[in-house]
Amino acid sequence: MEGKTIPHKMLNQDPFSTWLGIEILECEVGRCKVGMTVRKEMLNSMGKAHGGISFALADTAFGFAANTHGKYAVSIETSINHIEALEEGDYIEAESVIEKVKNKLGFNIVEVKREDEVIALFKGVVYRTQKDWEE
Repeated sequence: MEGKTIPHKMLNQDPFSTWLGIEILECEVGRCKVGMTVRKEMLNSMGKAHGGISFALADTAFGFAANTHGKYAVSIETSINHIEALEEGDYIEAESVIEKVKNKLGFNIVEVKREDEVIALFKGVVYRTQKDWEE
């Protein structure tokens, strides 16, 4: 299966990312950029977006980019730094770029942005299996 089509297949099989409203903006082997709009049901008790929203967007970008190399890849460790609060209606984007694939582990930092402003930094470690993505 061609690498840049894998994230589209993944999104079609991902009810959570679909519920979030995540859309694939750009995709090629080793890179995926996704975006979404913060909705009212995503807010916490303080009227700001729940931290899991920006985390989920970054995690999706990370997972999609990691799988573009054609092997099933799964995250084994992730973390996030929340820098700015998000409001209902904010449109956010996350881009994951994986420059080198040398072994079974991949390390990546994903910036989550609202326009040009970095609102969160996500770090992830992925494990690449031997299983190929198939049509």
